[in-house]
Amino acid sequence: MEIKYKEVSRWIQSRRCSSTVPEKHTQSNAMLRHLTSKIKATGPISVSEYMREVLTNPVLGYYVKNDMLGADGDFITSPEISQIFGELLGIWCVSEWMAAGKPKELQLVEFGPGRGSLASDILRVFSQLRGALVGTTPSVHLIEVSPRLSEVQAHSLTGSQNQLSGREEEPAYRWGTTTTGLPIAWYRRLEDVPKGFSIYLAHEFFDALPIHKFQKTKQGWREMMVDIDPEDPDRLRFVLVPAPTLASSTLIQRDESREHVEVCPEAGVVVQRLSGRIAEDGGAALIADYGHDGTGTDTFRGFRGHKPHDVLTAPGSADLTADVDFSYLRRMAGDQVACLGPITQRQFLQNMGIDVRLQVLLRNTLDTSTRGQLVRGFDMLTNPEKMGERFKFFAMLAHGRLAPPSPAETGKKRAPAPLPVAGFSELKL
Repeated sequence: MEIKYKEVSRWIQSRRCSSTVPEKHTQSNAMLRHLTSKIKATGPISVSEYMREVLTNPVLGYYVKNDMLGADGDFITSPEISQIFGELLGIWCVSEWMAAGKPKELQLVEFGPGRGSLASDILRVFSQLRGALVGTTPSVHLIEVSPRLSEVQAHSLTGSQNQLSGREEEPAYRWGTTTTGLPIAWYRRLEDVPKGFSIYLAHEFFDALPIHKFQKTKQGWREMMVDIDPEDPDRLRFVLVPAPTLASSTLIQRDESREHVEVCPEAGVVVQRLSGRIAEDGGAALIADYGHDGTGTDTFRGFRGHKPHDVLTAPGSADLTADVDFSYLRRMAGDQVACLGPITQRQFLQNMGIDVRLQVLLRNTLDTSTRGQLVRGFDMLTNPEKMGERFKFFAMLAHGRLAPPSPAETGKKRAPAPLPVAGFSELKL
């Protein structure tokens, strides 16, 4: 996901970024030819299929071919803005592990880890809190479809202490040891990650999953699709199909009141699988993304070089994204887990103590440039006009996490209340 503010331009320029657009132009032309051939053969394609091809096609996909993160890419994520973000999420992981009774197993599972910045900050927290983690040896499990990004992550998190699997049937396609001495492995799917007590993190992951787009008409709900522009065979356009599709007949809620709806079935599948794992093995999931609670309509957009980009122009050269519908995630989670949120990033980070952490870092930092970066990063993350309000946090927990233990379990007449969930209430250390 991207940050769309003037401050970002100055932030990027301060890092002397270089453009990667020429290389992407060649790739986008190839992707456009691939898509037009597909449409000519089968007819208009759904927005979901369009996104899937553009982003994750194994040969031409944006996430497969590009290094899209950071100042030289198309968007910057929160862990690249400030180390405090990852540190506070590391505290959240430890807090939830402790609230679950300090199980001997602790798997940190991250979806779409980017450059590995978030995992790196969390592992630094784990190392600093090694005394609190006595009794468990954490392990790291990264779900990443991009071979190029997995290389970047491996270099960042392990140095040279990693290797590729030589066997297709192996669940993990890469594994190694982090610089802090923990086992780490890479997977393409959640199903390949070993089962066990896990803390799952999905930061700016769900917004890139393919969506279906629907429009309410006098004849009922109709699906929006992508077709070739009849006036220009090298351009694509949106069309509204005249008849119901399987998606428009099954994915819209009967009581839906919006005129335009986006639905992400893949997000629903991931959430259902996560819910099942948490219910069976314990643990928690923290989802952080741009999104809404069932009020969003037309949020599908593209970004290239940190600027808005037409979603149908030069496919494969820009990131495609849509706001996450957290009400849909909650509905898909069902009764298997307890759901908290969404709450704003500003509220979550303040509950986690970001103001205190900033002051500690400023007291320990004399360098004027570093102090300035810390303050600017804090502002970017928490300012309501920047990321503070649009970015949301949503958690899924085992039902037992929020239920007090029985008197029989504690040996007391009155069982203690469960610990509050960090971030969703003020953290008490």
